[in-house]
Amino acid sequence: MASKDAQNQRRRGPPGFLPGASDPDHSLRVLPSSPETRAQQPGHSPPGSLPPGLEHLSQLDLIIIHQQVELLGMILGTETSNKYEIKNSLGQRIYFAVEESVCFNRTFCSTLRSCTLRVTDNSGREVITVNRPLRCNSCWCPCYLQELEIQAPPGTIVGYVAQKWDPFLPKFTIQNADREDILKIVGPCATCGCFGDVDFEVKTINEKLTIGKISKYWSGFVNNVFTNADNFGIHVPADLDVTVKAAMIGACFLFDFMFFEHSLAGL
Repeated sequence: MASKDAQNQRRRGPPGFLPGASDPDHSLRVLPSSPETRAQQPGHSPPGSLPPGLEHLSQLDLIIIHQQVELLGMILGTETSNKYEIKNSLGQRIYFAVEESVCFNRTFCSTLRSCTLRVTDNSGREVITVNRPLRCNSCWCPCYLQELEIQAPPGTIVGYVAQKWDPFLPKFTIQNADREDILKIVGPCATCGCFGDVDFEVKTINEKLTIGKISKYWSGFVNNVFTNADNFGIHVPADLDVTVKAAMIGACFLFDFMFFEHSLAGL
C-alpha cells in the first residue's frame, strides 16, 4: 500500500506543483491553500489590509466596465470626457469613473491625451485615482511608451500599468508600487474587433500560464460605427489582490483610449 502511494506521488509530481505542468524553472509552484499561506503570496492581500473602498472588488471574478454614450459628442463629432460605469457580475454598479482632461488635449492630442480618471463608489467617495501622462503610442517607437499610475486610496500609489515595446503584439505589465512586474497582459495582433470580442490575455511574468483575460465586447455594427461606447469584462481569479484588480480597471481605460476610442470625428 505504501509503495502504491509513492508511485502515485511520483506521477503527480512534488507537492505544490500544478498537475501535468512542465516546469523546468520551478516558476509554477503553488503554495498549499490556507489563510496563512495566501497572506504570504504575492498578489494576495492579508485579511483586514484592503484599501478603503476596494472591498467591493474582493472575491469578484468578473468586473464589467460600461462606457456611457455622450450624445453631444456623437452629434457634434467632438471628443468629450469619458465616463464609465463599473459593475459586478450581477450588473450592479459598484463604481463610477469620470475623466478629467483639458479640452485642448482632447481636441489636439486625441487618444494620446493626458488625463486623470477619478473612480468613486456609490456614496460619491473617491476610491481610485488613475493618472495618465502624455506618452507615445507607436510600434516604431520603443521609448516613452504608454503608462498609468494607480492610486488607491487617492494619494497612495498601489501600482502601474506600463506598455512594453513589441513590433507585433500589444504588451503591457501590471506593476506594484515598487515598480516590480507582477503580471503581463498580451493582446491580439489585430484589435479592430469588427465582428467579435477582442481578448487581452492576463499571464504570469514568464507567459507560461494564462490566469484571466480582459475582453472588449462587440456591441454590434451600428453601435461600433456611430457611438464611442465600449463595454469591457475583466475575468480574473476571485482571490486576486484587490489592488491588482484596480490596476486592471485602469488597464481597461488605457485600452479604450489606445485601441477603441472612436467617434464621428474619426469617420
